[in-house]
Amino acid sequence: MNSIAVIIVNYNAAGLAIEGVESVRARTHGGRTVEIHLVDNASPDGSAEILQRAHADRGWGREVTLYLEAENHGFGRGNNIVLETLAARTDPPDYVFLLNPDARLENETLAILADFLDAHPGAAFAGASVTNPGAEAPVPASAAFRFPSLPATFGAAVNFGPITRLFARWTVALPADIPTRRVDWVSGAGVMARRHVFQETGNFDPYYFLYFEEVDLMRACVEAGWEGWYVAEARILHVEGASTDVQSRTAAQRPRKPAYWYDSWQHYFVKAHGRPYALATGLAWILGASMNHAITRLRGRTPIAPAHFFRDFWAMGLRPVLGLKQEPY
Repeated sequence: MNSIAVIIVNYNAAGLAIEGVESVRARTHGGRTVEIHLVDNASPDGSAEILQRAHADRGWGREVTLYLEAENHGFGRGNNIVLETLAARTDPPDYVFLLNPDARLENETLAILADFLDAHPGAAFAGASVTNPGAEAPVPASAAFRFPSLPATFGAAVNFGPITRLFARWTVALPADIPTRRVDWVSGAGVMARRHVFQETGNFDPYYFLYFEEVDLMRACVEAGWEGWYVAEARILHVEGASTDVQSRTAAQRPRKPAYWYDSWQHYFVKAHGRPYALATGLAWILGASMNHAITRLRGRTPIAPAHFFRDFWAMGLRPVLGLKQEPY
């Protein structure tokens, strides 16, 4: 029976990460051998000490391996630490399951996903359905996606019904209530993959600090001939943004995006499509955001673009695409 390594990369969310570990320990996983690897990415809130105490007080023993890092590697590089450690073993696990530190299993998620991969030898990865805590009940969230593209970028930037509907077939996020199906990529909050496929495709690109890294890796898997799947029956609960403080918000609440988001955007599009396509996509985003700005102002509403978007996108996104040095954030 296939073995599974669960990887959790924590940053400033030790309490939730502990809940995530316990949610794994509380399940039977269909009798499979499951090991847990918990990375603390140099959290400044004392997470390392909290996790060390939990390891001792809760009797985690050899079931949970702690990695207390001296620097914040970001999501992808944090996972790579464990993936590379596993690959160097003589007995590496068959599957890896990436679980956000602000997420926890809601059912026998690992068994469901492992059974699915067992039954679908052409699948490289399979993602769980995601719900976010709501005021009264959990709220389903999108966890399956199309690959980002120029049409999708323009349609999302305009965010005006008649125009956006014309680009609906390129929309990145698929509906939250879709059934199990093949997809381009899935949420990194809860995804199981064949460890050897990640290894053969290079694991996470170390360039990324945060954002687009899972899209990039899953794209590499698909381009290598593997399939990606969303498995609705597997469930996780995800407290969105607990580690990054970046959450879905209304237009009036849109905060400024961090510099590394734009940096990741340009790296992904150049790597996936080349500089001309990345530049065209960037210009389409600016055009769409400009149209949204004009339409929303005429309607007395707030533009959907993040705060300081035009300046930040030029400085951190488009300049590198043009081969120019990024400007200070």
